[in-house]
Amino acid sequence: MAGLDFEKPITELEKKIEELKAFVSDKKIDLTSEVRRLEEKLEYLKKDTYGSLTAWQRVQLARHPQRPYTLDYVSMFLTDFLELHGDRSFADDKAMITGLANFEGQKVVVIGHQKGRDTKENLKRNFGCAHPEGYRKALRMMQLAEKFDLPIIVFIDTPGAYPGIDAEERGQAQAIALNLREMSSIAVPIVATVIGEGGSGGALGIGVADRVCVLENAYYSVISPEGCAAILWKSGAKAPQAAEVLKLTAQDLSAMGIIDEVVPEPLGGAHRDPQRMGETLKGVIKKHLGELKHYDKEKLLGLRYQKYRGIGKLA
Repeated sequence: MAGLDFEKPITELEKKIEELKAFVSDKKIDLTSEVRRLEEKLEYLKKDTYGSLTAWQRVQLARHPQRPYTLDYVSMFLTDFLELHGDRSFADDKAMITGLANFEGQKVVVIGHQKGRDTKENLKRNFGCAHPEGYRKALRMMQLAEKFDLPIIVFIDTPGAYPGIDAEERGQAQAIALNLREMSSIAVPIVATVIGEGGSGGALGIGVADRVCVLENAYYSVISPEGCAAILWKSGAKAPQAAEVLKLTAQDLSAMGIIDEVVPEPLGGAHRDPQRMGETLKGVIKKHLGELKHYDKEKLLGLRYQKYRGIGKLA
């Protein structure tokens, strides 16, 4: 598995251990103690590296191309998924996945951004950057969920909404603003999780939820570190500094009371053990939906209102 720059010592040691194991197997030589010593060194190196990540390093992990995406989580712990397409107005946005599924024996509506694994799929998915029709499709599904009294599970993973001229011509800002307004009053439980990138209004356009969780190495921010650096310092090279200033990590957001839970990832990131990450996230979503289902609609909407009115409140 290809590593990031700060992971090079780890990937080099992993490669060395693999080579040593292959040599031992081929030559029938007992080097068990040496292999064990290197594995212990590797474990220490991983804990030391991943236990003190900077904000920029977490951003890099959030963007890792092998990180699980929405459809990966759908296949892990949602069953009978039926994808529904189109906004009934213009087109079907492949960057936004919507559909019906079963979660732990309960029918739910699923909404989430979807990126691609290779260039061809990324072009198809527009790198996870939704157009106005994507947000209108998501709203259509939210209204369907309310009509049939189905909880909504949201997966957020986008650098931001698509900023092209054609998107603006079709009402990108209005589509996102409409979702913000309507999600505040959709009278069914909504649990949203930032699984990778949570960029600006593109993320918030499906993120007004009763419970907002962020994976340990994901981020949620009003602007990307590169965009912030370009504005403040006129240089994208200052992105690591901008990431620190923005307070965009799950840990920062939790400390400020903006999100409800930091979801732990396997050591090294969700991409190193996707199945384990899926099991963890499944448990978190199950817990929050279990708590929310006990509220009647009036209390649910009242608590949602208080939640967002309280963000940014000064003591």
